[in-house]
Amino acid sequence: SPKFTRADLAKAMKLVADWQLTRMPAQPQVDWTWAALYAGFMAVPDPVAGEKYKQAMRDIADKLDWQPGPRVEHADDQAIGQMYMEQYFIHKDKKMMDPMQARLDVEIATPDNPVKPLWWWCDALFMAPPVFADMAKATGEAKYLDFMDREWTITTDLLYDKNQHLYSRDASYLDKHEKNGEKIFWSRGNGWVMGGIVRVLQQLPKNSPLRPKYVAQLKQMAAATLAIQGKDGLWRPGLLDADSYPLPEVSGSAFIAYAMAYGVNEKILDR
Repeated sequence: SPKFTRADLAKAMKLVADWQLTRMPAQPQVDWTWAALYAGFMAVPDPVAGEKYKQAMRDIADKLDWQPGPRVEHADDQAIGQMYMEQYFIHKDKKMMDPMQARLDVEIATPDNPVKPLWWWCDALFMAPPVFADMAKATGEAKYLDFMDREWTITTDLLYDKNQHLYSRDASYLDKHEKNGEKIFWSRGNGWVMGGIVRVLQQLPKNSPLRPKYVAQLKQMAAATLAIQGKDGLWRPGLLDADSYPLPEVSGSAFIAYAMAYGVNEKILDR
């Protein structure tokens, strides 16, 4: 509605955040589903009780000893590092980043598997690359961005359709098609890639030689998703066959909208 105001948004944000905060499990969670939620809590602006939510996230991180998940090379178990690194940027306490840095260093030192990419499914581009970008900013060490960009390129060369400007979920989907004959491109997976691009761009220096590449891809994917947006403003699970999936897919829609809003606010995309 055109009457929707910043105050309305703040009220809704706080309502949802408070509802979720009272339903957190007693045992802190470290996996990717929770990591995405933690990133959302960290993004609540301070005027909308943001400090309350940041403190709640710090309490969770303390209980987890600032450790990533148990799988050393699995992007899902690094996603929580986005929250850890945001806490580090606020408090400048090395205990908040040291375990994650140690994990990333092990990963960088592990040779690539020529048969299977490290980030072999497209959602992984939200999970891990932003943590490497955060670490590069925190340490000033180029190796984190170099590694991130190399692995991003490997995944993109395999899964990104350079005509449709969308990602297949993984290599097993490259030759799969919808009922209408279009290739299968998953709403959530592509939304999470777009969110990953945003979170990488947020940490890339303005003069980084990598920046034009990620800006260009955000523009491509924003144009592709805009062209297939539903009349209700949301996207369907199968992006190119809405008739087969009439219900909207909320997590994909949320991430696509998040990426578009960032692009507009940063004057990368036309309002």
